[in-house]
Amino acid sequence: MVFMLASFASVMTTIGYILLAILVLLLMITIHEFGHYSFGKWLGFKIEEFSIGFGKAIFKKRLKSGELFSIRIIPLGGYCAFAGEDEDDPDPKAFNNQKPWKRLIVQFGGVFFNFVSAIIFAFILLIGFGYDIPKINEVNPDFQTNLQQNDIIREIDGVTIDFITDNTANELLNQHYSSMTEEEKANFTEVTIDDITYKCYNNLSLTIERDGETQEIMANLYVYTQADADGTDVTRLYVGFSTVPYQHNFVEAISRCVPLAAAFAWKVLVFLWMLLTGGIGIADVGGPFTTISTIAEYSQQNIANLFVFLPFIAANLAIFNILPIPALDGSRMLFTLIEWIRGKPINRKVEGYIHFAGLIILFALVLFVDIYHLFI
Repeated sequence: MVFMLASFASVMTTIGYILLAILVLLLMITIHEFGHYSFGKWLGFKIEEFSIGFGKAIFKKRLKSGELFSIRIIPLGGYCAFAGEDEDDPDPKAFNNQKPWKRLIVQFGGVFFNFVSAIIFAFILLIGFGYDIPKINEVNPDFQTNLQQNDIIREIDGVTIDFITDNTANELLNQHYSSMTEEEKANFTEVTIDDITYKCYNNLSLTIERDGETQEIMANLYVYTQADADGTDVTRLYVGFSTVPYQHNFVEAISRCVPLAAAFAWKVLVFLWMLLTGGIGIADVGGPFTTISTIAEYSQQNIANLFVFLPFIAANLAIFNILPIPALDGSRMLFTLIEWIRGKPINRKVEGYIHFAGLIILFALVLFVDIYHLFI
């Protein structure tokens, strides 16, 4: 009975995190659509409906402005429906009757709001949880080190720790060891702790912040070899202490939130490029269900992980939607730009067919990658 209750509690906890992940994804999509809505209202477009979710409406309210606000049963999307967006409408406030520059602003509104939200979420991450800069949490007394609890590690070998430049602490430690000459690697002190024999090198240069003052110290790097699951020997690096992310102060978070959001966006672009050039495979791509599963899994491990996902997903939506793929904002902006240059639109029906075909292909791809992940 105790086991059954524990299992039930575990299942309910998992379901709770899945629901949280769905709400996160829905929040991001709602922010995107609210970007279109806000710029549309500002520029005088006629808006017919703002919907959170797809499918059958479970809540509807007609606003005084005549717009319909609805919440629908499938929480995996949403939309802002403009009058005359996909068909002819004589109303001068209809979407396609507005000037091209106004339409471009409205079409870009979703991407803009997503990136702004990425900046806000990055600020929350930095000030509330920290991210890439390590702070000493606990020093292992069995290992010799010049570091103390609450020391903030700013640099390794004179290189600033910064996710934005790909200089994470782990990456810089690996670079430090890889750059050592064979002569340097041969000059070590052997230390055995808890039945593990380490090679100890006192050559790790760290720039730390201690009690508000910056100083440089030499720390020990402990190296040992351990067999992985398939029996292959793997070199492990250890520094004799554990760390937690350093929580930035207000000024630091303000100064870093924009570059960090831009870095997340850049990572998305790099990922897409690698996908196109074959650098990564379909196993590394996921649709909404895979995204929800991943968010739920990592959030259950540590709630701080959720706040890492927020700016990343926001930046992801911004970049993805700006791409000139039919049915996405980037493609609609391209058609509007062509119309502005030509002085007349491409046949509306042809454009509609292109966007519809793009939408079907996108749905098919999303469905395929999600089903694929179920069987790998």
